[in-house]
Amino acid sequence: MKRNTWKAGFTLVELLVVIAIIGILVGLLLPAVQAAREAARRMQCSNNLKQLGLAIHNHESTYKWIPIWGVELALTEAPTNPTNPYFGLTSDARRLMGALGQLLPYLEQNNLSNLFVLNRPLVDPVNSAPPFPGGTNTIAVFAKVPVFVCPSTPDVPSDYGTYFVPIGFPSGVQYNLPRTDYVPLRGIHGSLATCNGLPNTNTHNALLGAEFPIIKRKVKFGEVSDGLSNTICFIELAGKQQIFFRGKKLPGILTLNSFYGDWNVARHVRGLSGATVADPEQAGCSTMNIVNQNNPYSFHTGGVQMVRGDGSVTFMSQNVTTPVFIALVTRDGGEADMYTE
Repeated sequence: MKRNTWKAGFTLVELLVVIAIIGILVGLLLPAVQAAREAARRMQCSNNLKQLGLAIHNHESTYKWIPIWGVELALTEAPTNPTNPYFGLTSDARRLMGALGQLLPYLEQNNLSNLFVLNRPLVDPVNSAPPFPGGTNTIAVFAKVPVFVCPSTPDVPSDYGTYFVPIGFPSGVQYNLPRTDYVPLRGIHGSLATCNGLPNTNTHNALLGAEFPIIKRKVKFGEVSDGLSNTICFIELAGKQQIFFRGKKLPGILTLNSFYGDWNVARHVRGLSGATVADPEQAGCSTMNIVNQNNPYSFHTGGVQMVRGDGSVTFMSQNVTTPVFIALVTRDGGEADMYTE
């Protein structure tokens, strides 16, 4: 006698219900996963700044002073053995590697630091690799330095080729120098100073600030009369050379000052309105996460990270008041910032 057998299984409706439930769970889980990843990236970014804070203290412990944002050699200080054919062309060709580059030996980057002659200008064949005209350095100088890059920052260009064309660099050829998302500051721009009732002139008294032409080439911790814990040492200005406005990339618009060795990564912080993408640097009294040309900017939600002169790392709200921000920038303004967020 033939027996009928039935195989257990799911109906189409049951399968669709299960798939729908899985989809809902994935939809609920994905933001949490993304948030966890960003938290990890932000923690790594904080650790990078901590390393920079320790490096500046190790430098000060060794020399009893810290490097300013940039040094321009006098014409009488032209390097010899070998000579630099570009030294007399422009003031830029007489400037040494910026403060971040000067800290390489204190960031466990001795192998990279040894490739540069730090007392010669950055625009110098000795410090530059081909295809820089006459460059004698090795292509190892193009290596990315992870401690200078925030992992929350998207991939962006860092091409200095067009910058060197006037001195003979081949047109249309890229010269990709490793980026930094962290910068020292020079001081306060006049557009921000006026927001606090100050004269419409630039100041040069950030922790690593100094005025050109360079007379003062170093700063001692004892000169920071506002206190190291009340003064920004390095802060995020992320995403260069690409320009971002309020979290969105401005297509086709690039700017320089992205290489960690470039003295000109240090900026005067401007006062911005943030009102229109048609004029990203329209004057106003806001400072952070508006546009990343001259002002602190990050890809974290709500603010930027900074390391103070005492080596402590702080996440600073982008809604910080103008007087408090100015107090944090200046090393000798006599202000008490009292910023604890």
